[in-house]
Amino acid sequence: MQGAPVGIVEDDGAVAASLAALLGAWGFEAELFEDGETFLAAAAPGRWACVLLDVRLPGDDGLSVMKAFRGVERHIPVIIMTGHGDISMAVHALKEGAQDFIEKPFDDEDLVRRLRTAIARTPEGADCAARLARLTPRETDVMREVVAGHPNKIIAHRLGVSPKTVELHRARVMSKTGAKSLSHLVRMALKAGIDPDGDAQI
Repeated sequence: MQGAPVGIVEDDGAVAASLAALLGAWGFEAELFEDGETFLAAAAPGRWACVLLDVRLPGDDGLSVMKAFRGVERHIPVIIMTGHGDISMAVHALKEGAQDFIEKPFDDEDLVRRLRTAIARTPEGADCAARLARLTPRETDVMREVVAGHPNKIIAHRLGVSPKTVELHRARVMSKTGAKSLSHLVRMALKAGIDPDGDAQI
């Protein structure tokens, strides 16, 4: 399953590896950077769906890096990661355009929820959410089952309908959302903040 790409700027290797493993388990694709310089050198419009940025980095601090990143990409949300003593800096980052901040140590599910919320609020995420909002409640049920990877027979059993009915709803989901393939539908759901393996996290 191809998930939304997330840039992680964190100089603590253990924390960065833990974040990458966590996000990978939830269907995201993490790209790690140990300092602001290497992150900014790789930055390009549309490269990531969201950026997790540590407020304290070697060289330029997270706030300076965020300002420089805004010169490359104005719309991608940035979530500031902060230690207990850096709240004032994080609040300043919010005033400068950060989407959110989260304190270390993280609660895993809270971090993922905030990440999904940030992505869903981007123009692309909002567009995906609007497309999925066209679905009826039953079509939404089928869509969630489909993006979770369940075959039609299993979906039919879980929803108490016939496989042919599932096929009909599935075709309507693809038509109404404009999804060109299953992978496209999965990416659309992720960008709208929907967990393919559970309920929406927004």
